[in-house]
Amino acid sequence: MPSRADDVDWDALRAAAVSVMRQAYAPYSSFPVGVAGLVDDGRVVVGCNVENASYGVGLCAECGMVSALHASGGGRLVAVACVGANGAPLMPCGRCRQLLWEHGGASCLLETPLGVLPMSEVLPQAFGAEDLDRAGE
Repeated sequence: MPSRADDVDWDALRAAAVSVMRQAYAPYSSFPVGVAGLVDDGRVVVGCNVENASYGVGLCAECGMVSALHASGGGRLVAVACVGANGAPLMPCGRCRQLLWEHGGASCLLETPLGVLPMSEVLPQAFGAEDLDRAGE
């Protein structure tokens, strides 16, 4: 599996994100989001945001992608592309960065508006499962 940004077909990953973004349900914000993740076994999983009239009940695209990851067999995310309505890279919010860290880790690559970055740069000093282990010591 890809360990460097140059090893990822970012055009294909972004195209998958754009395709699923078109399925987003965003009648309240009019801000559709799509995300596609390359899994360590070569699969591509996708997600789109799904809003709700009770705003706090809405689902982000990254939540949908992580759910699809586990529903289709699990694994680790190695590269992720997130896009908005114009198809350009979109930086995930802090909550979603935490989801990407949990399911991809420090080396997971993220296409950002400023280029491809590892999660260790997108979410420095992240909180993860190892922090829970340390807290119990």
